[in-house]
Amino acid sequence: MKNGRCKVVLVGLGFGGAFAPIWKDHPAITSFGICDLDRGLAEKVAKLYGIESVYDSFEDVLADPEVDAVHLVTTIPDHAAQTVRVLRAGKHCACTVPMATSLEDVQAILDAERESGKHFMMMETTLYTYQFRYVQKMLRSGEMGRIQFLRGSHYQDMENWPAYWKGLPPFWYGTHAVAPLAALAGAPITRVSCLGSGTMREELRAGYGNPYPIETAHFVFANGLVAEATRSLFETARTYQEGLFVYGSKKSFEWGFGDDDPPYVTSLLQSDGRPRGLPTPVEVIDSLPNDCEELPEPLRPYTVGGNYDPTNPQLSLKKGAGGGHHGSHPYLVDAFARCITQDTKPAIGSDFAANVSAAILLAHESALRGGEWLDVPSFA
Repeated sequence: MKNGRCKVVLVGLGFGGAFAPIWKDHPAITSFGICDLDRGLAEKVAKLYGIESVYDSFEDVLADPEVDAVHLVTTIPDHAAQTVRVLRAGKHCACTVPMATSLEDVQAILDAERESGKHFMMMETTLYTYQFRYVQKMLRSGEMGRIQFLRGSHYQDMENWPAYWKGLPPFWYGTHAVAPLAALAGAPITRVSCLGSGTMREELRAGYGNPYPIETAHFVFANGLVAEATRSLFETARTYQEGLFVYGSKKSFEWGFGDDDPPYVTSLLQSDGRPRGLPTPVEVIDSLPNDCEELPEPLRPYTVGGNYDPTNPQLSLKKGAGGGHHGSHPYLVDAFARCITQDTKPAIGSDFAANVSAAILLAHESALRGGEWLDVPSFA
């Protein structure tokens, strides 16, 4: 920051364009710029949101001494190298998932962060969804009791997406399924075992040498908890879902069948006087709370994405106008903005990101080895 001013540049406006108005409206960000290889797209976004600072190239962003931080929403193969370049240019870096596609690149990011003195944040949407925040509150209040088991899922068909997706190992893009489990477990992942299943046509196998359209893994945490996660990317007939399932000693939370379906909460009745075989009560949570008062006021409308009523944000949510990735986008922007303006540790920092990233990379490696248990490095 210079003279009380903070400048952030958003690089990548495909999916990243959804973040542009949020950054523009954040009260702590006094200057905001955008960059995309498609100059026409960049100019269109700039005109739409009144953004004056448009960069012709990534190199121009890095070379600008006025830029304090960069938010990368670029292609998966570029994440690690671009993150390292941002940090080594003396700028804070936020990057969409995954952090990297190799353990060596994970280490390179950690080294660059440490040597530059700048912050890295993994912009994992699932850690700020309505669903995750609901479970988090149940757990913190004691309502859920002790976590006994966790399960995550991410079913998505990537047919006809950009070429770099073709045949991508399912768990290379597994943070949406695993990161919420790691955050709720409250301990790092130490071991992983994974099995791949199914067959894919040869053209999909060629890109990464990955034979599996779907993978399922078990993760062991340092505190003894165990989680399961399943990830599919190709030739699997299942509707989209970024699912979170948390089984507690008092209550459990289960995502609905589809991504936008309401979740279920199951309660365990007290054992005293309970007849054998009595079903446990199940409640359908038709409306999850919108705690947007935690955000700066200009960002609150983005939690619902439309029809926002500042006098009743809950009603706004019931109208079905969900914000990006279940309302998570403004929380991610605010978390990174506070990190760079207050020089505090990021909400989703490099230690957590490295642990989850290593675990999902090793999950695919385990699948290639027939389910062999692999230890997750500590990156100490």
